[in-house]
Amino acid sequence: MAHKKAADKKSAGGAKDERKKRTITEIRDSKHTGEKMVYMSVPDYTSAQWAEMAGVDVAVVGDSLAMIAHGHPNTIPASMDMMVMHAQAIRRGAPNTFVLGCMPYQSYNTVDRALVNATRFMQEAGSDAVKPQGGKTQAHILKSLVDSGIPTASHIGLTPHTVAMFGGFKIQGRTPETAMKILEDALAIEDAGCFMLEFEAVPGRIARLISEQLEIPTIGIGAGVGTDGQILLCHDLLGVFTDFKPKFTKRFAKLTEVAVGGISQYVKEVKEGSFPDDDHTYGVSDEVFDAFATLVEKRKQI
Repeated sequence: MAHKKAADKKSAGGAKDERKKRTITEIRDSKHTGEKMVYMSVPDYTSAQWAEMAGVDVAVVGDSLAMIAHGHPNTIPASMDMMVMHAQAIRRGAPNTFVLGCMPYQSYNTVDRALVNATRFMQEAGSDAVKPQGGKTQAHILKSLVDSGIPTASHIGLTPHTVAMFGGFKIQGRTPETAMKILEDALAIEDAGCFMLEFEAVPGRIARLISEQLEIPTIGIGAGVGTDGQILLCHDLLGVFTDFKPKFTKRFAKLTEVAVGGISQYVKEVKEGSFPDDDHTYGVSDEVFDAFATLVEKRKQI
């Protein structure tokens, strides 16, 4: 039975065991090979399976799951325990996909804390790399992670952990001075030994020009097509999360509409008594049923 379940799972999701996980070297070299790397933030086991079946290069354990999976208004409530639990599920769902764990708010505010928490992603969850946020001011922490042997990326532009400092979710790099700050942050990340960096909410032309100054690959979310790869949230691009839609999100599907339609039909059929029908009900032989009915009648007479 166990072998049959494994075979069924493999046939349902394609040749899952044959997929080769992307390596740090491949990701870093994509800057020069020209291969556009596809990242997707996934919150759970099932969406991780989807990512692997579809050929996503990097499954990201984003702390946006605090909003997507837990209903918080922002990412700040995400804790390390929460992130590790989700990372473990994502690792199980996508065993042959590179998994990048995003370090949550204040989990890397000192070198010692960053090392402890990054190690949890690698050791407890089986992640392949970690991603704090920040540039020049966080360079010493990024370098400490790299020097300890933990593959590390970073995130600049609009950084959700410091959004209060920006006065809200606002586009970054719209003036020469603020664009130069992003470039300086990017160079600091590269100098710290990170293998990749992410731009968020940066004008496309700015992100492209900064990316051209770097030796490490860049990925973008709301940063145009000039980066070396792209990242979107699974539940945004599939139309699962509908509380709001950022400008940079394209809906490639409308799963909430499909889901609500299906559930509405379920409600309707239960209310009218047409579900479950015989096709969705376990049967029993007349002999067994009649014998049971006889026992029931005898019990009533006691």
